Amino acid sequence: MDRLTNTIRPYAWGSTTAIPALLGVEPSGEPQAEMWMGAHPGAPSRLDRGTGGTTLSAVIAADPERELGAAAVAKFGPALPFLLKVLAAGAPLSLQVHPDLAQARAGYEDEERRGVPIDAGHRNYKDPNHKPELICALTPFDGLCGFRPPLEAADLLEGLGVDSLKPYVDLLRAHPEDAALREVLTAVLSADREEMARTVAETAAAAERLGGPYAPYAGLVHDYPGDPGVIAAMLLNHVRLQPGEAMFLGAGIPHAYLDGLGVELMANSDNVLRCGLTPKHVDVPELLKVVVFAPSAPGVLRPEGDGEEVYETPIDEFRLSRFVLAPGGVPRALPDTAPQILLCTAGAPAVGELALAPGESVFVPAGEKVELSGTGTVFRATVVI
Repeated sequence: MDRLTNTIRPYAWGSTTAIPALLGVEPSGEPQAEMWMGAHPGAPSRLDRGTGGTTLSAVIAADPERELGAAAVAKFGPALPFLLKVLAAGAPLSLQVHPDLAQARAGYEDEERRGVPIDAGHRNYKDPNHKPELICALTPFDGLCGFRPPLEAADLLEGLGVDSLKPYVDLLRAHPEDAALREVLTAVLSADREEMARTVAETAAAAERLGGPYAPYAGLVHDYPGDPGVIAAMLLNHVRLQPGEAMFLGAGIPHAYLDGLGVELMANSDNVLRCGLTPKHVDVPELLKVVVFAPSAPGVLRPEGDGEEVYETPIDEFRLSRFVLAPGGVPRALPDTAPQILLCTAGAPAVGELALAPGESVFVPAGEKVELSGTGTVFRATVVI
């Protein structure tokens, strides 16, 4: 197994304190948004097997079957199919959706054919893969996930008493659910920006004054003044996860993370189509092809099982579980049929003879037998064979 050295991404929305607190280091004063663990080309983890440092992606590419196992390579190809992160939101992330596998492949091939540079700001598809994801809270964690029922969204908007929201309220009440949601989101994202900026300012002032169910939306305007995503966000359900609870996000489900520290596991992709709450490119026509226009209650997941507590999802590319190791417990042997990354989030556990501190992680190749011991909390990311 290999102790990993991981990159911390300094996105502007990141907390300045949460990841340093996890790692037990002094904050730098700069935002620290995500710590990546895996082999994604954007920021692969590094390791050293005694011949100098290299990337996990290079190690896997040199001998995929040895590192991932023949079964994983046969099912997913010669690359690690998941990306594990510690995510620390100090401000709202962009309101976004992810494509399904067919949409990602078609979009990627189209942009490749048209010669859109992979690093272009207006590029939608960075790779031909889908990006389902799971977020598990380490602290109380606020997010938005899935559309509210249109009549409920209409009541919420009407309660603000903002005249310029009335056309959206009427649309939400006048059509079938899927058509209502599509028309309102299209109208919000296509509105005149100056008029929308005034609407957003009035909406934010009313939300701040009223509080209650409006409180999660009131602060959005401070980070994104005039952004139509502030109105779009009010079409979505607010969810608060308590530590240990998780939320799964499938293709086409609009969502945003607002605040908190969590462990995030996803397919190895960086495909994001944004709806708002961002200074980045918003491709409204492409977005409308991907969004699933149907109400969906955010299902809160709690881990199931004795010993290894599993967060069940419908995805094979990743599987997240948690071990809470109590003092005096017996060592726990881990399956060796697939590659895995183990992340410590509390205490002083050990993987074999390798001691871990909070924020430290290891890569365990397929076929290598290891045991967990000591005390603390360890998250295990692997695949379903």
